[in-house]
Amino acid sequence: MDDGENKVIYPELSYKIMGILYSIFNDLGYGYQEKYYQRALIMAFGQAGIKFKSQLYVKLKYKDASIGFYLADFLIEDKIILEIKVGDHFSQQYIAQTYAYLKATKLKLAILAHFTSRGIISKRILNLY
Repeated sequence: MDDGENKVIYPELSYKIMGILYSIFNDLGYGYQEKYYQRALIMAFGQAGIKFKSQLYVKLKYKDASIGFYLADFLIEDKIILEIKVGDHFSQQYIAQTYAYLKATKLKLAILAHFTSRGIISKRILNLY
C-alpha cells in the first residue's frame, strides 16, 4: 500500500534542472563567481523552454504586513526554488536560508546546488507545512 509518503515531488522537472546544472558544470568547470553560473542558467533554461524567474523578491510577512524580503536565485515553473552557491562547503546557513524561501512562498520544494571543485553537489529541501 502506497500512502504517498515516499513520493518524490516534481521528479521530471527536478531531473531537468539537475541535468542543466551538470551540463553547465561540464562546460564551464569550477572556479567562477556565482553570477556567471546564474547567467549560464538563464541561457540554458531559456534554450530548454523552462519557464523561470531570476533574482526573485520573496516577501516576508507578519500578520499581513511586509517586514522584509529575500532574494532567491530562481523560481522554476512556479514550483521549485533553485538556489545556487559556489564552494565546497555545504553551510547550514544556506540550508536554513533556502528553507526560509520555501516557508515565505509556501512552495513545497527547493534545490540547493553547489558548484564545487568536485562537481555539482545538491540537496533537495522540502517544505512539509
